[in-house]
Amino acid sequence: MQDIETIQTDSATGGGLTRHKQMSGQAIRQRIEAMGTHLTLPTVKRALGVLEGEHQSIRRGSGYEFLDIRPYTPGDEARSIDWKASARSGRPMVVDKEQNVISRVWMLLDSGAQMLGTCESGESQMDVALNALHMFAALSLRRSDELSVIVGDKARITRMPLTGGYLAFDDLAERIAERKRTHPRDLTALLDYAKRIRDRYALIIIATANTAWTEDTIESVSILAQTHPMIVVDVDAVNSFTVSDNFSAIVDSTSGRMIPAFMRTPQLADDVDERREFTAKLLEQRLSHAGAALLHAGSSEDMFDQFVRHISTALTRAGSINVLAASHMAASAEEGQQ
Repeated sequence: MQDIETIQTDSATGGGLTRHKQMSGQAIRQRIEAMGTHLTLPTVKRALGVLEGEHQSIRRGSGYEFLDIRPYTPGDEARSIDWKASARSGRPMVVDKEQNVISRVWMLLDSGAQMLGTCESGESQMDVALNALHMFAALSLRRSDELSVIVGDKARITRMPLTGGYLAFDDLAERIAERKRTHPRDLTALLDYAKRIRDRYALIIIATANTAWTEDTIESVSILAQTHPMIVVDVDAVNSFTVSDNFSAIVDSTSGRMIPAFMRTPQLADDVDERREFTAKLLEQRLSHAGAALLHAGSSEDMFDQFVRHISTALTRAGSINVLAASHMAASAEEGQQ
């Protein structure tokens, strides 16, 4: 069963969903901003480290991997002294370690026309993807990372360097959202671009929809995840054949033709769900094996909740104080008081 990319028609029901979508998007961005202001820099570093996986660099610092042991020299930090080694040698000895650091973040966004497709929440796939990138931008910019946004479709791939803070990213995201999309997606070309990123310590975030994945692209992204820290944002598109009160009609986003009512049956919907579930499990398995993170949701709200839950669970498992969840609760409480 071929999975059809869909958009929602502008009907009475669709108009209500559009208004709900706009309010939902604004609320999520407010929660993202509130969470960012409540987090301390050490917490931000731990939170991103959980998702991306700390990795070794050639720089000396306060990581976990030993480089060498040498005699103490004036100017060395006292905390770098290894007292056991010093006792054995009879003089102060300093342990050099590798520094765990990521200084560059590359956000690769699928900007094909299919991203106009609708999610079950009524939001477009592009809206959900951009809101997900807002979450990572809020943390990465707090960590003073160098951030670049790459948008790509079948016609072109464009790099959009960010020169500014979170507000600059918000403006950039608005410009991306307002761009006309007439060309189909080309996820293969976007992944090929990512393979040419020479910095093996740069964090790569790929945002696309679940209908974009094939066995070839899953293989490509799993290979890429073995050479770079990686996070995949996978937006769950609405099932083209689902019978739902949320949509008065469903239209193929590439041809503009309405999906006939007789095709929107539970049997066809189940076939599509089964195919998507198989693809999603394969993607999750390959990424997990490579140590990469996957966020999969069909709305901005679910994506945000999964983002917080994923990091909070990992931080708790690692024995860290779960200030991320506390900050999320504080931000939600402030939102409720407004």
